[in-house]
Amino acid sequence: MSEYAAARLNMVEGQIRPNKVTDQRLVDAMLDIPREQFVPKAARGIAYVDEDLAIGKGRYLMEPMVFARMLQEVGIDETDVALDIGSGSGYSTAVLARLAATVVGIESDAELARQATESLSAVGVDNAVVITAPLTEGYPQQAPYDVIVIEGLVSEVPDGILAQLGEGGRLVAAVLGDRGVGEVKLYQRSGGVTSARTLFEAHTHPLPGFEAKPKFVF
Repeated sequence: MSEYAAARLNMVEGQIRPNKVTDQRLVDAMLDIPREQFVPKAARGIAYVDEDLAIGKGRYLMEPMVFARMLQEVGIDETDVALDIGSGSGYSTAVLARLAATVVGIESDAELARQATESLSAVGVDNAVVITAPLTEGYPQQAPYDVIVIEGLVSEVPDGILAQLGEGGRLVAAVLGDRGVGEVKLYQRSGGVTSARTLFEAHTHPLPGFEAKPKFVF
């Protein structure tokens, strides 16, 4: 077993499984995708650390446990069409591609999007594409989606993104709570109405563009 394969196994057995992640398809996907392929070369030795990992340009790969819990809670079926908002270097898109039928990743930084496309090709992902586009707008051109995942902390989920969910669709995101702590929320669309519930707390880095708008004081 290679050094990285051993690190992936340790990530799953030490971080993922002990934290209520039981979906075997998800576990297999995280064992399969080489996380080191999606980080800067200088950071490959810490690719499997149990915290958010900087990938440059102020962006991060989410902590493996938080990311895995989010994907388990959103419930991805092998026939789903998924939207990955803030795909960064492409790791999240690659994992989603092992679970869903089709994945559209959007990334606002053109260089990160290029790196993501190259890395996805390098690991044999052929059912996903990464597009350069503003993150806060989602990607309505391919809507509706069965699943939407937002890769980072947001002040709120824009209504325009929620509107891209199809009937029965689910969205998962870490949203800044009243106490200043991230709360992973699951949004579900049923009967044309979108409801939300809080799942667990998550300390993750903000996703640029989703900061809270300043309030005017008179």
